[in-house]
Amino acid sequence: MMKQIAYCLLAILCFQTSFAVPQKTVFKSEVHLVNITFSVRMPDGKVVSGLNADDFEVLEDGVLQKISYFARESQLPLSLGLLVDASNSQDKFLKRHQHDMETFLHKVLQPSDQAFAVGFGNHLRLVSDVTSSIPQIMNGLTRFDKGDRNFPEIGPKEERELGTALYDSVYFSVNEKLRSDQNRRRALILFTDGEENSSEHDLLDAISAAQDADVLIFSIRYTETKRGELNARNKYGMRVLGHLSSQTGGADFDGLHTNLSDAFEQISEELRSLYSIAYHSTNKSEDESFRKVVIRPKQDGLLVRAKAGYYAR
Repeated sequence: MMKQIAYCLLAILCFQTSFAVPQKTVFKSEVHLVNITFSVRMPDGKVVSGLNADDFEVLEDGVLQKISYFARESQLPLSLGLLVDASNSQDKFLKRHQHDMETFLHKVLQPSDQAFAVGFGNHLRLVSDVTSSIPQIMNGLTRFDKGDRNFPEIGPKEERELGTALYDSVYFSVNEKLRSDQNRRRALILFTDGEENSSEHDLLDAISAAQDADVLIFSIRYTETKRGELNARNKYGMRVLGHLSSQTGGADFDGLHTNLSDAFEQISEELRSLYSIAYHSTNKSEDESFRKVVIRPKQDGLLVRAKAGYYAR
């Protein structure tokens, strides 16, 4: 009889244990850190380095948070993704893309850094996998621009009818190529006009992926105009790139009417002068809502560039 009771108790214990898995979610919410990478500038644009945790306050949805971790990330190597628009609207800018990308890589990439390149239209082709070799990256881009499509694809193989999958290029580049690089500063550099017509994922998905992985987005915009005038599609593309960049802590530049050498110097300087801050949110709910995060310098006049927040999940 005692043996039967023991077996029954063991069966009950196993049954309860098999349904205990959801408790892991509660544990995760208790220990999850919110990580924010950001830069600080003076009003004249000069990057500010050498600040400490005591120089900042962090607010989530207006509620002050306790800083759990702070670091200056100047010594971390870079992991960069170059996303190059190969759709019809960018045909006339292909040589300009190549020239500007090579200039960018020589300005930014150091031996300890690494980069990959994706050419996107209605497919997302990995024209150069992760490498520190600028010639290797440029060779892949040159082959791609000359019509070679014999490159692996990232993301699922989609049959897209139209020609520009910008959002998918951001989404899958973050999730497949950048998310795992936890010990590097991560950024995407977009060379495009911002037009989109064939992605599975939308703008919110692209921004959310970058925010969740703490990836900064910098956009170099090449917009064709007629007699100097922007049409509605041009203006929409400009807003898209501005939103992608501002919501992730990066910046956008007019590739045709900006001194890109100066812009690339600015991006390089910013990527080498980043700060990282982390905190345990006082709001423990994992309700999928967007939490607005503000990093507020205690010194007047300093400007912080950071992602706008994160989704609680």
